[in-house]
Amino acid sequence: MNLPYQFFIALRYSRAKKKHKGISINTFISIAGVALGVMALIIVLSVMGGFHEDLQKKILGANAHIVALNFQGKMKDHDLIQAKINAVPGVKHSSPFIFGQVMLSYGERAYGIIVRGVDPDLEKSTTDIIRHIKEGGISGLNNRTEIPGIIVGRELARNLGLLVGDEVRMLSPTGEICPLGMMPRIKKFKVAGIFEIGMYEYDSNLAIINIKDAQEFFRLGDEITGFEIKVDDIFNAVKIAEDIGTALGASYYARDWMQMNRNLFSALKLEKLAMFIILVLIVLVASFNIISNLIMIVIEKAREIAIMRAMGATSRGVMSIFMIHGLIIGVIGTLIGLAGGYIVCYLLKTYRFISLPPDIYYLSYLPVKMSLFDFVAVPVTAVLISFIATLYPSWQAARMNPVEPLRYE
Repeated sequence: MNLPYQFFIALRYSRAKKKHKGISINTFISIAGVALGVMALIIVLSVMGGFHEDLQKKILGANAHIVALNFQGKMKDHDLIQAKINAVPGVKHSSPFIFGQVMLSYGERAYGIIVRGVDPDLEKSTTDIIRHIKEGGISGLNNRTEIPGIIVGRELARNLGLLVGDEVRMLSPTGEICPLGMMPRIKKFKVAGIFEIGMYEYDSNLAIINIKDAQEFFRLGDEITGFEIKVDDIFNAVKIAEDIGTALGASYYARDWMQMNRNLFSALKLEKLAMFIILVLIVLVASFNIISNLIMIVIEKAREIAIMRAMGATSRGVMSIFMIHGLIIGVIGTLIGLAGGYIVCYLLKTYRFISLPPDIYYLSYLPVKMSLFDFVAVPVTAVLISFIATLYPSWQAARMNPVEPLRYE
């Protein structure tokens, strides 16, 4: 199969002048510009996708997909309510919980935290927080004869200087009135385990106790705060939450994981879109290198263009030469950038050699998620921009009068 002559001439224009081997410096700069733009786009979009996925994984690791609550803040007859929740299509598991704000103290240190009372047996089926226990275990929460157990986050344990087996005091901001005034409720707990989710917000501010101990500490009797619910499809949680609210009645409501973290995920989505637009500008800048390179070639090769026209080449044929030349630059630069972006993303994902302060970014390393959509959309965008950049110089070459360059030959 014979290739058209335009392709061979376009390749020839990519080479260096005279006896020098390789491509010309102008072509090399144009290719490098496209490659850097594509590589930057691939890396940034993969990192942003990694942030989104890792953050979502950590949030769902510590929280349920849906939380069902009562407008009064407390629920009675929770066995009946749980039966209604489990009957909703799409619900896999549910478990009761109690939520409260307390102060945890050890020695001379004190720290304000969120305490969550859970049923250890049911909690395993609704959240992954128990799977993140690094020291100790869940069995300490079922100890009802001695000092009750508590599981704390890694950062909270560091802040208070806690180890498994240490005894801490839990203080409630609300207490009981006595002759001396308001006295806070105080109860001793023994550290039964230490979990580490990897998200600073949870590792430093969350503690888990048995739901029976939470009911006793907060004076709730048989009441609970609400239900944690796990669904079969996390992206259908909005619809399932609406169905749960309808099934429970007007005095109840359900919030899905996306609604509870809407601002965070919306900000990440907007930031990813903004970074895509900004980095596309890098490819646009590289396209100006292609335009300038083609214009210089058109000026330099004016005599050859005139000869080709005199030999019978059509305007469309001349235009095709420079369009092919620009596309070669765009495709080669895109392929190099694609390969470079993949290699960098693979190294970041495998070796995690860039660390982050977890108290600021919620993550301890730079996450990477290589998406097929990104690896298709970015090259297509880059090649399209490169093609558009060839139109004006190619048109200029096609409309050149062949008589002018040859007039004084």
